[in-house]
Amino acid sequence: MTLLARRTGQVAAEQRPPARKRHAGERLWAFAFASPYLLHLVALAAWPLLASLFFSMTEYDLMSSPRFVGFGNFTRLFEDPVFWRTLGNTAYFAVLFVPVQTALALALAIALNQRLRGMALFRAAYFVPVVSSWVVVAYVADAVFNPQTGIANQVLGLLGLPAENWLQDPALVIPTLAAVAVWKGVGYMMVLFLAGLQAIPEERYEAAKIDGASAWNRFRYITLPGISGTTFLVLVLTSIETLQSFEQVFVMTEGGPHGASELTVLYLYRQGFQFFQMGYASAIAWVLFVLVLALTLVQFRLQRRWVHYA
Repeated sequence: MTLLARRTGQVAAEQRPPARKRHAGERLWAFAFASPYLLHLVALAAWPLLASLFFSMTEYDLMSSPRFVGFGNFTRLFEDPVFWRTLGNTAYFAVLFVPVQTALALALAIALNQRLRGMALFRAAYFVPVVSSWVVVAYVADAVFNPQTGIANQVLGLLGLPAENWLQDPALVIPTLAAVAVWKGVGYMMVLFLAGLQAIPEERYEAAKIDGASAWNRFRYITLPGISGTTFLVLVLTSIETLQSFEQVFVMTEGGPHGASELTVLYLYRQGFQFFQMGYASAIAWVLFVLVLALTLVQFRLQRRWVHYA
C-alpha cells in the first residue's frame, strides 16, 4: 500500500500544473472578481478626481470650453474673505460637534451595554435618527427650536429666561446646528463604541474587582485603553464628516443668517452649481481635500501615543 501511495502521489505531482501557472491563474481569477470594484473606482472616483484637478486650473462655466488659468483660482481663493469666513464657520462647527458627539456616544454605549431586558429596543431607538433624512430631521428640529412654538423656548419660559431665535441669531445658529447634528449622528457612533466595549474580555473586569479596583479605575485603566482604537476611528470619521457637512445647513438655514452658518462645502456648491464657476469650485474642493488629508494624517500620527491594540 505504501509503494502504491507513493506512485500515485508521483503521478499526481507530474500532472499538477507548474507553480507559476497556478499563481497566474489565481491572479487572473482575483482580478476577475475585483474588476467590478476596480471599474467603479476608476469611473466614479479616480477619473472625476483627475478631472476636478484639471478644472481647478481653468475658468469653466459648463457652457463654454475651459480656459486654462494655472493657479489663478487658488490665488483668488486665498484672497477671498468669504472662503475664510466659511472655513472659520466649519472649524467652529467641528470644535463643537466632534468632542460632544464622541463623549455622548461613549456615555450612551456604556449605559446601553448592560445586560437588561429591553436594551435592544433602546439601542434601536437611538439609531433611528441615523437612518432618517435631513429633511425629516429639519422638521423635528423646527418643533424644538421654532421661536414661536418650539419646545426649547417653552422650557426657557418655564425657567424665567427670554426666548431665543435659535436659527436666526448669528451667535446661536452654529451651536444649534451642532446640537441637531449630534442628535442625528450619535446613534451610529454609539454602535461603534458598543462593539468596542463588547470586545473587551470580561475577565479583565473580574480580575480588577478582585483586586479592589473602583468603578472609576476600571473605566480609566481597562475601558478607555480597551476602546482606544474605536475612539480613534470615531474621531477620524467624525472629523471628516464635519468638514464635509452640507446637507444639514442647506436644508435648515441655507447658510444664514447673513452667512453665519455658511460652511465650506455649501460655499463650494454655490460657486459651482448656482454661479457656474466650476473651476473655482474645483479649487475649493481641492483645498478642502488637502485640509481633510492633513487632519487625518495628523490624527494617525498622534494615535501612536494613546491608541493601544490588544
